[in-house]
Amino acid sequence: HCGNPLTMTEPARPIIQIQNVSKRFGKVTAVDNVSLDINAGEFFVLLGPSGCGKTTLLRMIAGFELPTEGRILIDGQDMAGIPPNKRPVNMVFQSYAVFPHMSVADNVAYGLKIAGVKGGEVKDRVAEALELVKLGGFETRMPDQMSGGQRQRVALARSLVMRPKVLLLDEPLSALDAKLRAQMQFELSELQEKVGITFVTVTHDQDEALSMACRIGVINKGEVAQLATPSDLYEYPANRFVADFVGSVNIFEGKLTLDEPDKAAVDCPGLGKVYLNHGVTGPHGADVWVALRPEKIYLHVPGEGKAVKAAAQDAPDGYNFARGKIKGMSYLGDITLFEIELETGARIRVSRPNLSRHDQEDFTWDDKVSMHWRADSPVVLLG
Repeated sequence: HCGNPLTMTEPARPIIQIQNVSKRFGKVTAVDNVSLDINAGEFFVLLGPSGCGKTTLLRMIAGFELPTEGRILIDGQDMAGIPPNKRPVNMVFQSYAVFPHMSVADNVAYGLKIAGVKGGEVKDRVAEALELVKLGGFETRMPDQMSGGQRQRVALARSLVMRPKVLLLDEPLSALDAKLRAQMQFELSELQEKVGITFVTVTHDQDEALSMACRIGVINKGEVAQLATPSDLYEYPANRFVADFVGSVNIFEGKLTLDEPDKAAVDCPGLGKVYLNHGVTGPHGADVWVALRPEKIYLHVPGEGKAVKAAAQDAPDGYNFARGKIKGMSYLGDITLFEIELETGARIRVSRPNLSRHDQEDFTWDDKVSMHWRADSPVVLLG
């Protein structure tokens, strides 16, 4: 649903243009000079911690808040002075806001009746919307006879039935339990692909954002910290905040001691010398951070590390090595998380997949272990 750049013939067309938008509440700046385009037909996610300004930005697109500065265009039209009910958008709230005294069909039909759509068309469009959200046959059901996930689908159908150009979703899955939330992530992506309209979702849940989005705007203190696809955000974070906020990561301070087009090195007091197989474009001796994801680190059973190191000496893209002692283990079924105290005294987190039923038996507390990671795995973040 995000479009394959190799097969797309038309350039992306922005449906929403946010231009130098700020929002202040008294002395508090909730949104600070944000500019970004959201393309027609994409699933766009605003991701960030509580209080970062993402919901305020969504509410300004909807028209429930007005920008202090800047402007918002939807489908080329400036939204200044246009009330929420006249904008080509619909919003699904965190609480779903389903009318408890109305049947499912009446809930979904409500907006159409307010808009003056005639009876026969109302019935057809309600049936179509309920089929889209997999609630065909639930027309007479009352909200209190439904699960949280089903009520959320009713709220979605009620918005989709109005055929908006943009659907805005404010933390749409936060009220669901973990298993249902994971299921609904797939269903929302599938639904967005099916209806083809632009979805703009706000969430603080990084897994939710990574699993659903075409692109993600990470918001920090009212500003856009990075705008990227999920994989680029995870693999190439632009700064320390993004690296730390999106996924689990080890971050070590260091100094850049070598920087050439095809290789670089960072001296990290906690991790030792870290080699990279690409340049960093930072000044020699610059203070930097090295970010290393736990799953990029290979953990070796005691005694295995020497053989691995010997075999990898001539690896074309190079390897980095470290030794330490296991100080913590968390078995999570598909993976085991390790906390390892390095010889420097620093701690590093490593995740290891449990590919067989007995993998977790290879290690125990206080084992001395070796680790290696490829020279293309660390990311250097400039200060």
